[in-house]
Amino acid sequence: MPIISVKNLTKTFDGITAVNDISFDVEEGTIFGFLGPNGAGKTTTINILCTLLSPTSGTASIAGHDCMKKPSEVRKAIGIVFQDTTLDKDLTAYENLIFHAYLYNVPKREMRDRVHDVLRFVDLYDRKDDLVKKFSGGMKRRLEVARGLIHHPRVLFLDEPTLGLDPQSRTNLWEFIVRLPEKNSVTIFMTTHYMEEAEVCDKIAIIDDGKIISIGSPDELKRTLGGDIVYIKTTDNANAKQEIEKLFGLSVSEKQDEIYMTCTMGDTCIPEMIRTIGEKVISVRLQRPTLNDVFLKLTGKAIREQDTSASEGIKEFVRAHRRRH
Repeated sequence: MPIISVKNLTKTFDGITAVNDISFDVEEGTIFGFLGPNGAGKTTTINILCTLLSPTSGTASIAGHDCMKKPSEVRKAIGIVFQDTTLDKDLTAYENLIFHAYLYNVPKREMRDRVHDVLRFVDLYDRKDDLVKKFSGGMKRRLEVARGLIHHPRVLFLDEPTLGLDPQSRTNLWEFIVRLPEKNSVTIFMTTHYMEEAEVCDKIAIIDDGKIISIGSPDELKRTLGGDIVYIKTTDNANAKQEIEKLFGLSVSEKQDEIYMTCTMGDTCIPEMIRTIGEKVISVRLQRPTLNDVFLKLTGKAIREQDTSASEGIKEFVRAHRRRH
């Protein structure tokens, strides 16, 4: 049974449809991402799942509890990190977490140990007695993640968790987030408009104008584009083009001084092509489809450009994360 189940969910505001008849399930222990531009309906969906909004129609449940009929049970089962910081800046990190533990009726005998455990997990234990007003943006985000875990939720909602953070803070925060399902036995439901961040999700729902356009793993979504693009530069492009089309049955095009084609598995095709063309090969390069390519194909538009330095930092983190898994 999925830990989150959404069926035909719709939400309208004064005649404007923010969420339009969406349905999806989230499996326990996974990282599920909502990918879409600002205004796509991501935050509205989270607010409904967190019982902060009532839907116009449709149903949603978390851990078997109906979000509309049993909001108290749902709230016990979830943690949330909002887009905007909601920490008390005039309290210390420790005091913020203790206060949250009281709100969630964490047994008193366990409070201190739980607070210390989550502070160590987000690497803030040495700063536990410092006022939050002295923390950087990245430290505050990590403290909010710690706070969201203090009552041992089954689902942690992260709404644009790295919004406004510098590149290094974004990368550091993701190092903690990807460890959560295994370390804390929690399911992650996150929203983002950063393509690179969505790469770490087990499954992604692409949403635009309130509608879910496609759902799948990052690799499944990218495979819908038909494969990798292989670029080859040779001493005789015209002859190489004919040989590849004849032997591999691929449609080969030419751009500037390279020929290029789409292959289902580019890294498998390349050695065969090199053997076929032989000494005529000067250079070969492989371009894998990106989630931005998928979004562009499905919606006809791209999500707004991101800060290049931030993107590069997350790309390197994603590459390292994939190598470990």
